[in-house]
Amino acid sequence: MARRVTASPDTGYAGAGYAGAHSPRLKAARRLTKRAFRQRERAFLAEGPQAVAEAHHCGAHVTDLFVTVPARSRHSDLVNAIAQAGIPVHVVSGEVMAELAQTVTPQGLLAVCDFIDVPLTEIIPAGHPGADEGTPPGSGERKQPSLVALLANVRDPGNAGTVLRTADAAGAHAVVFADASVDPYNGKCVRASAGSLFHLPVVAGARLEDAVTTMRDAGLRIVAADGRAGRSLDDPDVQARLAEPTAWMFGNEAWGLPPELVALADEPIAVPIYGRAESLNLAAAAAICLYASARAQRVRPVTGQAGT
Repeated sequence: MARRVTASPDTGYAGAGYAGAHSPRLKAARRLTKRAFRQRERAFLAEGPQAVAEAHHCGAHVTDLFVTVPARSRHSDLVNAIAQAGIPVHVVSGEVMAELAQTVTPQGLLAVCDFIDVPLTEIIPAGHPGADEGTPPGSGERKQPSLVALLANVRDPGNAGTVLRTADAAGAHAVVFADASVDPYNGKCVRASAGSLFHLPVVAGARLEDAVTTMRDAGLRIVAADGRAGRSLDDPDVQARLAEPTAWMFGNEAWGLPPELVALADEPIAVPIYGRAESLNLAAAAAICLYASARAQRVRPVTGQAGT
């Protein structure tokens, strides 16, 4: 059963208008566990206190909050803040929360949010080819991108969400989910991003070729993370070039980047493996690559030399 709780000025809660398990709000939220309905409604579910707090604090459009009684007690400040913002709060059972969150151990808080992805052209500065015409050159509304992650055919939502979180931590300008990559609003992807989905621009469903062209026109070098590449991150020339604005292209977890996608890049680079491991998983390799660029870009302005 779901219970809608309305805000009061003093406590954030007042009285108890009840709605049954088949209430329209709950039925609408249940549908968002399916990608087709997310796309149709342009809305998704963000589960857990971290994701809910970031959605609220970062200005995402939250339309409903579902909460269990224990979670309402544990996170009363957050729940009260959301209720006082005029967002409907619904108390639900643990069983209903597990159904909505699609996880064995849900954390008891789940928000319904509108989509937050942006068009590909919105992540490049005005004045560059392909920039939105509505932003006048020199307006200062967008910064020159220096680090972008391009996900090409990345299918695992946990990996994709972790790459998104890593890109955020490394100070990336944006993350592009290209072609047949997983839906960034998949529940596992949202959870794995740990709130980072709300921190930086995300592009969903762009053609990889279009993304590469747009990034290159914006002044970024396209670097493919490819374990078969002849050069690795240890190469001094590679390290020097990482100080330049870079878009890292990451491929599928199982087979990486096929030759035709590697050919779209300006350069393929391998992550060196010093021990006996056959390979690294996508999230680990992406973290190494993104931080290599982030460090090089931060050391160069101070010392005049790329990091080693």
